[in-house]
Amino acid sequence: MKPDEATVDGATADEETADERGARAPSWEEGPADLRLIPLAVAAWVAAAIAVGVSGWWTVAGVVVCLVGGGLLLTPVAARWLGGTAWPGEAIAAADPPTRRGTPGWRLRATAFAGVLLCAAAGAASAGLHTADLRRGPVPALAREYARAQLEVTVTSDPRLTRPRVRGSETVPVSVVLDGEVTRAERSDGTVHRTRAPVLLIVPPGEGRAEWLRLLPSTRLRVGARLAPPSRPGDPFAAVLKVGGGGPPRIVGPPSALQRTAGELRAGLRRATDGLDPDARALLPGLVVGDTSRIGSELRDAFVATDLTHLLAVSGSNLSVVLLLLVGRPGRAHQVERGGLAPRLGMSLRVTAVAGGALTLAFVVVCRPDPSVLRAAACGFVVLLAIGTGRRRSLIPALAAAVLLLVLYDPWLARSYGFLLSVLATGALLTAAPRWSEALRRRGVPGRLAEVLAASLAAQAVCAPVVVVFAARVSLVAIPANLFAELAVAPATVFGFATLAVAAIWMPAAEGLAWVAGWPAGWIARVARTGAALPGAELSWPGGWWGGFALALVTAVVVLAARRLPYRGPVAGLVVVLLLLVVVRPVPLTRWATGWPPRGWVFAMCQVGQGDATVLAAGGDAAVVVDAGPDPVPVDRCLRELGVRRVPLLVLTHFHADHVAGLPGVLRGRSVGAIQTTGLEEPPAQAAFVRRTAAAARVPLIRAGPGERRRIGELEWTVLWPTAGGGAADGGAVGRGAVGRGRAAAGSGGANDASVALLVRAAGGLTLLLLGDLEPPAQRGLLRAHPGLAPVDVLKVAHHGSAHQDPGLIRAVRPRLALVSAGRDNPYGHPSPRTVESLRAGGARVLRTDRDGAIAVVGAGPGLAAVPGGG
Repeated sequence: MKPDEATVDGATADEETADERGARAPSWEEGPADLRLIPLAVAAWVAAAIAVGVSGWWTVAGVVVCLVGGGLLLTPVAARWLGGTAWPGEAIAAADPPTRRGTPGWRLRATAFAGVLLCAAAGAASAGLHTADLRRGPVPALAREYARAQLEVTVTSDPRLTRPRVRGSETVPVSVVLDGEVTRAERSDGTVHRTRAPVLLIVPPGEGRAEWLRLLPSTRLRVGARLAPPSRPGDPFAAVLKVGGGGPPRIVGPPSALQRTAGELRAGLRRATDGLDPDARALLPGLVVGDTSRIGSELRDAFVATDLTHLLAVSGSNLSVVLLLLVGRPGRAHQVERGGLAPRLGMSLRVTAVAGGALTLAFVVVCRPDPSVLRAAACGFVVLLAIGTGRRRSLIPALAAAVLLLVLYDPWLARSYGFLLSVLATGALLTAAPRWSEALRRRGVPGRLAEVLAASLAAQAVCAPVVVVFAARVSLVAIPANLFAELAVAPATVFGFATLAVAAIWMPAAEGLAWVAGWPAGWIARVARTGAALPGAELSWPGGWWGGFALALVTAVVVLAARRLPYRGPVAGLVVVLLLLVVVRPVPLTRWATGWPPRGWVFAMCQVGQGDATVLAAGGDAAVVVDAGPDPVPVDRCLRELGVRRVPLLVLTHFHADHVAGLPGVLRGRSVGAIQTTGLEEPPAQAAFVRRTAAAARVPLIRAGPGERRRIGELEWTVLWPTAGGGAADGGAVGRGAVGRGRAAAGSGGANDASVALLVRAAGGLTLLLLGDLEPPAQRGLLRAHPGLAPVDVLKVAHHGSAHQDPGLIRAVRPRLALVSAGRDNPYGHPSPRTVESLRAGGARVLRTDRDGAIAVVGAGPGLAAVPGGG
């Protein structure tokens, strides 16, 4: 027996160690890569992506054309047309020499083209068969009629919550969403149909939310719902079911034993992590099994900003970490096919493959068959098959085969951005990363650091253009964030899976393992939050496919330049320093480079979209903030750019979501003295949100009293409105008892007319009038209550510059600067052209955040100026 064979069979070989073999030959090089399966996989992928979005007859026509074309390419006539002059048994042209095993080159070309067409036909046919269920049967017909029906539905996914969104002045209620398959439909006339149609269920907020969230895949339900067509033609379901009636789900069939077991394992993991810090408690189930039910919007946004979302999607790295324990590192297995725990436990190659297959199946069941999980599982099965048969195959064909099989099995993956990113990242790790790692080693970078750095660079290079297509932004902190997070991924995953397994047997031990896993999980969360908090963490970039193509072109130019540029070391160091400055954005340097924020700014209006967030300088790093906008991210970024670290007072003019939903962004990393609000607690949900958020941050809530005066340094202000019923002048604590009195003060305008309006005097005698969202009746009431209201230097135009303005108030205050906060392309037409013209006619210079970006006011008197362009 030869030494290599003895090693492969599991025996020891004294002649040569694994390390010696690793030194003798690079672990990632086994000759030229086998790329023959790539065109076949791409053809099936493209055909499926097209076919799921077109009608059935177009799909049939495409399949027939591909089949006929593939068949013709295998005929002698087509072969000769491709350049050959002979069929097997005939003379081969000298210009077309034989290839491997004597096969003529023209025959290989014909076979290759035929394979591409046949795979395209298979992809289109699979897509056509899958989409047929979306167009036939009673469910699509009921959806087109927007009818109500009684349906039996089999749950096919884990329930999930929609993300809270701000729509106008309201926060869209958070609903429960889950995928399902309708098996029985009963119309209102009693007609019953048996069918199979994929649907999306939306369950509005109600008392039974907890029961809906505990549903497991394969559970059968009976629901009464109104059906509607999908909002987009390429959606993978026949209808949207808007469940009515409220209350818990009506279960008519329990989940399968397999899904119950998986659900118990996932529930055990959640119970074991209950005692961890909030971030670790939320992140660990997501990192291990993709359970993101505890991850809040702030933490998710941080992972998005740092391009770490693959850690929440159960990417192939999770399965890879588990399989590495069993079979060892890929590079070592590629040479001797033995590593990890398997040989130490006396497991043969085939037993190792069977064990790995069982582990992979369990992984898919527990983590649910999401696109990234399916891709990882398919690749794992192909690699384990190679190990089990003793064949040393490249992983590129394995990836291509996995893509081909998955697209044929589930054509909807062909249109999944997550699946595309997963495949591109894996391909980059298998092709570019090893070469870049070797290049870094030659330049003195330590081996393990070179591997991790090359992997991050390669994955970012191929994935960033795709992310730009749907996100219109580039993360400048993605590579360092991934490098730092990588330090903790393996221990968090290993101890997390250990917690998952032990929780079903002995919960105290599982809690101990979860405590250990919580440390690396918390580290990953801190990396994401720290990276996202940097002022230059993200760079805006044109979205859509043209934006993606432009970024891909820039990336290619950078990669080529990096290979050919002289003095690469110094140039690379300079680039790193420049990127660091762009990301950190120290205020003095940013002010010198961009002019923002202007030195000596007195007032700033942040660009927060369709909402309000304004800032009054109070000296040093302190400022009074008025309103927080609809989103925590932009207001936090604005305050960071302005250098605000202390907020003695945050005034929330009223409780509409476009003024208060960004409250966590103001509180993030800052000292806030108090939050002052109006007395009318409407809408109640937003008022409750403010109370909860303030209580969690231990910030007191007080009410704005009529005529109340406050002063901080040179900054002083008076509450002009509400004039009565909005709360006592002593600034008492906010409570529900103020609702009725506040409603009386607000009048018919509701929450808008209960807005806190401030008259501010700043440094140098600068005067500002901040009107919140007051409507014309309240504006007229304010003018009647304060008949001596003098002209002001700056007017924060009420209600985002809507058409509802009182001309008398505008004439009375005669502002020199009129500032409007509105979102780009907002559906309300804000600001109204009539309002803008009225302000200009009165002599005001009008600036608006939807066109000018953030706006800062500097100076006073003759030196008054507005500086646009920040944010």
